[in-house]
Amino acid sequence: MPLRNKIKDLVDGRGITPYRFWKDTGLSRNTAYNLYNDPTYIPGAEIITAICEVYKCQPGDFLMWLEDERN
Repeated sequence: MPLRNKIKDLVDGRGITPYRFWKDTGLSRNTAYNLYNDPTYIPGAEIITAICEVYKCQPGDFLMWLEDERN
């Protein structure tokens, strides 16, 4: 899948820890850490909305589309 999350970049760029990201967003612990550790883990609309509301950002700040190399 050519969609990737850049949560690690967002979190690290703001100087916060994955733990703080978890607590700030109110996501489940597993979801927060999966987003941070696995760029192939793509959040659903509710999670995207929660992240945008907490960090006052746009989905494009932490989601990225890559062209499929197979085409």
